[in-house]
Amino acid sequence: MRKHIKILIIFFLANFLSIASYPNTPVHSNEFMYIGVGARALGMSNGFVAVANDVTSGYWNPAGLINIESQLQVSLMHSQYFAGIASYDYGAIAFNTDEYSSFAFSYLRFGVDDIPDTSELIDSEGNINYDRIKSFSAADNGFILSYARMLPRFDNLKVGVNAKVIRRTAGSFASAWGFGVDVGAQYAYNNWLFGFSGKDITTTFNAWNYDLDERMRETFELTGNEIPESSTEITLPRFILGAARSISLYENLSMLMSVDMMITTDGKRNVLIKSDPFSIDPSLGIELNYGDFVFLRGGVGNIQQYHNTKGEKIRSAQPNIGIGVVIQDNLTIDYALTNVGNSSIALYSNIFSLRFNINPRDTSEPRE
Repeated sequence: MRKHIKILIIFFLANFLSIASYPNTPVHSNEFMYIGVGARALGMSNGFVAVANDVTSGYWNPAGLINIESQLQVSLMHSQYFAGIASYDYGAIAFNTDEYSSFAFSYLRFGVDDIPDTSELIDSEGNINYDRIKSFSAADNGFILSYARMLPRFDNLKVGVNAKVIRRTAGSFASAWGFGVDVGAQYAYNNWLFGFSGKDITTTFNAWNYDLDERMRETFELTGNEIPESSTEITLPRFILGAARSISLYENLSMLMSVDMMITTDGKRNVLIKSDPFSIDPSLGIELNYGDFVFLRGGVGNIQQYHNTKGEKIRSAQPNIGIGVVIQDNLTIDYALTNVGNSSIALYSNIFSLRFNINPRDTSEPRE
């Protein structure tokens, strides 16, 4: 055990030393990978690291994949942001290879499509030709391959790992590739659930490449814009600690309460507990379960501070609510409404997600 701890310490020291060698590299990137997936988790304000027990665990905490309730499980989600300007889509598939192991593949896309390209609107003689306007997309794509394993030697302990590839594009003239690794663990004790997720633990590097033709370079110069050059962005590690407890209220009615603490390492952020380099952003969630058939959810997170028009400091929080319905053990429909009542400075969104069970297990059996 001591040997393993020493290896981890050496690994993290080497990791942070490598980051220090890039002092001018942007460190806020790949934020689309932290929006969240699945209307169930979003309805609980992302308080989900200890709770994750389905196909969406590949995103939240790969260790939770061990708990999927069928041999094969599929999830789909679609939502829109900024009054429909941006689309956010998610799809995932998970399956058990044996009693102790599970795999999953997840795909995320956050993009703005049909953006007008006016770089050729004016020709070399100064004439405006609207037929020369083209369109392009700016999209961020994430591909996640997950593996989870139950450790028989340790009661109720599950571990998991993600290997993820990031592909970001802006039309045909800008693109980036990135690679990162996540780890996760879950432990159950009586009615308590505990979770840990380490995201981008190796630090994710995005390498940008720009392919500008002569016409576009000329447009950049004429408009006074800086011509972009190949560059690198990094995503520093985040660590999420979670705990949840299930309480039986009355016969078929039970309640699940959860709390997550996200610890970021990229400097002071506008969250509840802010410092440099570590900041802590808590999320609270609750789920009422009636007969494993209907679920009511709520939560609060994204606690920030801002100045109003009078210059006064105002603290805001983002409340979420949601509902889920199970249809014949094969299909679950979840809905979440984020930022209820416009209580925070973020825009609200309606989110739907579906979860399909193929060859479902007997849900009357107690979950590990």
